[in-house]
Amino acid sequence: MRKEDKKVVPGQRGAAPGSGRTGHSPTPDRVPTDRRHHRTPSPGERLRYWFDTTLTRGIAALCGWLALVCLALVVPVSTVLAWTDQRTPASLGSRIAAVWRNTGQTMRLGGEVGPPLRVALSVLLALIALFYVSTLVSLITTGLTDRLIALNRGRGSILEHGHTVVLGWSEQIPTVVSELVAARTDRRRRVVAVLADRDKPAMEEDLHATVGNTGPTRIVCRTGRPTDPAALARVSPATADSVLVLPRDDPRDDAEVVKTLLSLSAAVGETAPVRIVAAVRDDRHLGAARLAGGPLATVLDMDDLAARLLVDCARQPGLSLVHQELLDFAGHEFHTVPAPAAPGRTFAEAARACPVSTAVGLVHADGTIALNPPRSTPLRADDTLLVIAENERSTRLTVTPAPHDPTAFAQTPDASPPRPERFLLLGWNRRAPRIAAHLARRTPPGSTLDVVAEPRTATRTGIRAVVAAAGTRLTVRHRPGDPTLRETTDALELAGYDAVIVLGPDHRPGRPHSDDLTLVTLLHLRERERASGLRVPVVTEMTDDRNRLIAPRAPGADFVVSGRLIGLLMTQISQNPHLAAVFEELLAPDGNGLHLRPAAEYIRTGRTASFASVAASAARRGACAIGYLTRPGAPPGHGLHVNPPKAEVRHWHPEDRIVVITGTTPPAPAEVQ
Repeated sequence: MRKEDKKVVPGQRGAAPGSGRTGHSPTPDRVPTDRRHHRTPSPGERLRYWFDTTLTRGIAALCGWLALVCLALVVPVSTVLAWTDQRTPASLGSRIAAVWRNTGQTMRLGGEVGPPLRVALSVLLALIALFYVSTLVSLITTGLTDRLIALNRGRGSILEHGHTVVLGWSEQIPTVVSELVAARTDRRRRVVAVLADRDKPAMEEDLHATVGNTGPTRIVCRTGRPTDPAALARVSPATADSVLVLPRDDPRDDAEVVKTLLSLSAAVGETAPVRIVAAVRDDRHLGAARLAGGPLATVLDMDDLAARLLVDCARQPGLSLVHQELLDFAGHEFHTVPAPAAPGRTFAEAARACPVSTAVGLVHADGTIALNPPRSTPLRADDTLLVIAENERSTRLTVTPAPHDPTAFAQTPDASPPRPERFLLLGWNRRAPRIAAHLARRTPPGSTLDVVAEPRTATRTGIRAVVAAAGTRLTVRHRPGDPTLRETTDALELAGYDAVIVLGPDHRPGRPHSDDLTLVTLLHLRERERASGLRVPVVTEMTDDRNRLIAPRAPGADFVVSGRLIGLLMTQISQNPHLAAVFEELLAPDGNGLHLRPAAEYIRTGRTASFASVAASAARRGACAIGYLTRPGAPPGHGLHVNPPKAEVRHWHPEDRIVVITGTTPPAPAEVQ
């Protein structure tokens, strides 16, 4: 017989496997450890277990136990009341009847006395009434609870007109909602509806933490995918004043933006008067997004705009402050106001008639923009004036313009050929080729771009493509190295560079955030500047505005928070669609743009003069002066001043700079009118 066929006979001794000892009957001292130390449940634990078991037996068991517990409490108390009531007859039957009446009234069982049939019928009617009332209460409670749960889940529809719809959830959401709340409007009540694939309570909590008090503006959150037409209908996009489609945090999700625009076009129609503003991160989806959005939609290319801003700030340190001021609603921004309809009136006359605002262009009836037009341009009856002002109502036109002093005008400097420029790029990401391309188009011939980045395949491929595209206008050189290492920054020769551009790597799952590596590079760079005593303007790209507050900085440093600036631009365009063309021209390599020019180009420095004199001097050279930037640390009120009053008089320092809107090649001075 095989070993596995043997049977164990009860009482037969056998050796335990591997023990070397014969088996025997268990004795008390060989009880397993877990049994010897098993703790007896306490009465409280047994009562809790019994209660939990009772809950699983259904409604009938719960009602029965509830009735028994109530009777156990009500009957003794009713007995004490009946036996202590002097008005109750002393007979046992009367007192028992009194106990029943107290119990019946307390338990809502009628409490009738008399023949058993009468008592039974009264109890039956009381039970029916009790069942009806309790069922009605439970139905009302259940309905209200379900409705509250549905509202809390963000599944309800909103019925609003003229509201603003925000689709999606990304890093731009706090900026967009905050600016919509801060936007000055004639309407006392504003509604902002947010639709995203997140829980409604989580969205409301995040917005409350980041936005704070919204005043008369009401924020309504709804849960759902913006690509789902059924979910899209919950925020009533067809009746909205404007719709913003936020870009996703990952460029690979730009296809979802395209799908959202398709769903939005199907919901509102291509000819509906709804302003649609969207943004994509990868230009490969830009064409599809514009086709999906229709002719009335504005789709922004985030990477290209970020590259333009970085290049502008690298060539003109301090320009990021101007962009920030013009894009947010906290200070002075672009507005459109009716132009003074006077026969033969020119743009120059209209500009001089604005004492507390700055006229910078015209909006024609067909929607085209003339930014910084010739001063002799006549105004048409249907033209609108483009101004920089605190709000639309602050622009008032006067008959008598602010006086200016022609003797304060600076002499026209001799035109000198532009010199080549040198830039240092620390780091590499997908926007680096665009930065190099914009530098090649904007810098004088013979300029240089040195790139310090790790020798990765993607980096080398991108640099070779940039070199081929730049040609002889811009020389691009690659110096292998990791900008986050101290030895790399110590080996840099900063002398001779006009500006340093710091980029973080593209964010990838499982790797440190790009801003974290950027902060490390800035720390080493600041230490290198401190040790050498050489100050070079540094422009840093960041994705999170909170990291800008903790970044090591030096005087003249610029931070371009691309996500925040794109959110500000989207909000501005959603409130005024004409601004899309305005900022497109301001950020273009040619045409009229924002410039920081030395104050000595327009005004005699070392003396006092009004800003009206600065504006008049700039106008005769074909520029619109919109503000000034004082020298660092100049008291009082140092910093950027956009749209100062024309009558403001101050002492002009040689290091002050004037903020102007002008072309790359300003025309010769014209006669002052």
